[in-house]
Amino acid sequence: MSPVPDKIALFIDGANLYARAKALGFDIDYKRLLGEFQGRGTMLRAFYYTAVIEDQEYSSIRPLIDWLDYNGYTVVTKATKEFVDAFGRRKIKGNMDIELAVDAMELAGRVDQVVLFSGDGDFRSLVAALQRRGVRVTVVSTIASQPPMIADDLRRQADLFIDLAELRSRVGRTPSERPVARGTVSAARSSPAGPV
Repeated sequence: MSPVPDKIALFIDGANLYARAKALGFDIDYKRLLGEFQGRGTMLRAFYYTAVIEDQEYSSIRPLIDWLDYNGYTVVTKATKEFVDAFGRRKIKGNMDIELAVDAMELAGRVDQVVLFSGDGDFRSLVAALQRRGVRVTVVSTIASQPPMIADDLRRQADLFIDLAELRSRVGRTPSERPVARGTVSAARSSPAGPV
């Protein structure tokens, strides 16, 4: 009798993953990324977290969100908040850390492994809490960039660290795979990599 495959959930900090991939010089192919981790166990859920600017007529993230939503991801969004800092500068805030942490803790009793796509050191406490519940935690970020784009304490806390640079050939998109019609939902749905 073969062993029962691990139940896996992905938690993707969208802005963080985008910044890591850009620092390494490639785009993520979200269809390949999902397939890569489906091959490692039984995928219970793949969450993608991102903040959106609500009052913009067009948002460059919208085609990606639509594509992910139609292609196996649970997309969690939150409207950004605008504020003025102490120096009078206009700032936009759209942190999704709490939403990601709450969802991970709620799912902890039903998964064997959590794969966290983020280098944010604020997630160290979440990783430790998941581990106390018996969940193995893999963190995907990079130390291949200069400077490294993962907090050292997060990398040390994880059960396994995977450098995004090592996944490039399996989850990266080649320039020839970019959709011709950019920014349309129909192009986003037909593109195996998702929109740019």
